[in-house]
Amino acid sequence: MVKAVIIGVSGGRAHGHAQAYQHIKRGRLVAVSARQQDKLAVFADQYDVPAHYTEYREMFAREKPDLVQVSTPPDARLEIFQAALDAGVPALLVEKPLAIQAEDYLAIRAFAASNPAIKIAINHQLQFHPARLRLQRLVADGAIGELRFVEASSGMNLAYQGTHSLQAIGAFNPAAASAVFGQVSGAAGLQPNIREHYAPDQSLAAIEYSNGVQATLRCGENAPRVPRGGPIYQHKRIAVYGSRGYIHWTMWGWETLIDGVYASGEHEYPEEDVLGQAAMCEAMVDWLEDDAALHPLNLDAALKDFEIILALYTSALTRQVIRLPFTPGPNLVPQLRAALASPD
Repeated sequence: MVKAVIIGVSGGRAHGHAQAYQHIKRGRLVAVSARQQDKLAVFADQYDVPAHYTEYREMFAREKPDLVQVSTPPDARLEIFQAALDAGVPALLVEKPLAIQAEDYLAIRAFAASNPAIKIAINHQLQFHPARLRLQRLVADGAIGELRFVEASSGMNLAYQGTHSLQAIGAFNPAAASAVFGQVSGAAGLQPNIREHYAPDQSLAAIEYSNGVQATLRCGENAPRVPRGGPIYQHKRIAVYGSRGYIHWTMWGWETLIDGVYASGEHEYPEEDVLGQAAMCEAMVDWLEDDAALHPLNLDAALKDFEIILALYTSALTRQVIRLPFTPGPNLVPQLRAALASPD
């Protein structure tokens, strides 16, 4: 039985982690940690968690967890990775986004290269939503024929929800990205905030892949809204087009057109989400038990996705197509903040 712990209890995703353990047969939640004692005690009581700590290093030492689920702002990622490594923790499941700009991306990439044994995946639970899994399998099995074009979007910016939509492109088209051309606007999302999430208000990217597939990614107010979508975070979608038809998924519904036959349906996001969260954690257990069972949301895949984001930012600043792989330059967020704040 895998022993799991959670760091950070303030965000909704921490609650999603805890709720998922009602459906996880091979793991149990043994402890949580957070700096705010009042929230910590309430959370532990709500989910019947046996132990809680205000210092996660103490939690590592006492509980000796197999899996750490990280629900903190991105500026704490590398510190937690190193502490887990020092404590002998074998695996972490980390809230998105993985990073914010080039400096932390490069530091995490260096950590991963130096410590390949520790298993890290990023919390993009939409990959495991039952309805999306079914569509992903259809595409992988060739139901829509040869892939031609992918369109993905998110109602929130890249730091808050856009990485979900970018990851979705890779879930349906696992080829490597080869070039990015991007544009951004709006500096409100680049201003200092408590969660340390920074991204332009709107972004648009044209992405080329090594298999010839083209994709577009829209994040922010320029993204389309989806039927039944309420709060802005619920407006995520992806459409995948092939030589025999297409599939379209949103957080509340789906549709397919394959060989001239149309089908559609709805699903309930809250129900899909807890099941997706549980399946994502079960996949971590698989990976813990078998090195060959690589988690699809593994750190290397996340680093490649974040390279696309940094290429988008660099393209917007330089007004050039960015060929991948590339090494991003420093201070991208301050440069974007300055450029978007300028009246010119």
